[in-house]
Amino acid sequence: QVQVVESGGGSVQAGGSLRLSCAASGYTYSSYCMGWFRQAPGKERDGVAAIDTDGSTSYADSVKGRFTISKDNAKNTLYLKMNSLKPEDTAMYYCAADPSPKYLLGEYEYTSWGQGTQVIVSS
Repeated sequence: QVQVVESGGGSVQAGGSLRLSCAASGYTYSSYCMGWFRQAPGKERDGVAAIDTDGSTSYADSVKGRFTISKDNAKNTLYLKMNSLKPEDTAMYYCAADPSPKYLLGEYEYTSWGQGTQVIVSS
């Protein structure tokens, strides 16, 4: 059974940094695509960043240049380093996994989801 568990959220001032982690289990980690998604209050869940099995990455325009997605296959862990955080980055952040999403940043392409970790950025 595929399981992903997020951690690392918290409160930070604008301009600060956070690193989210997603620990995965129950499947061959290196053979799955992984993604980070976020949902702000009253808004839909959107793709933030994703990484394919070959290491190629995709980012939402709103986070390009500020966020970096990476994974450690030996530790079965996905990361999202977030720099230069803005108040509009405030959201619940979710980790997701799928063996073959057609679109890396497509929410409906992913079959396994974590419970989320909250990020709050104050101005």
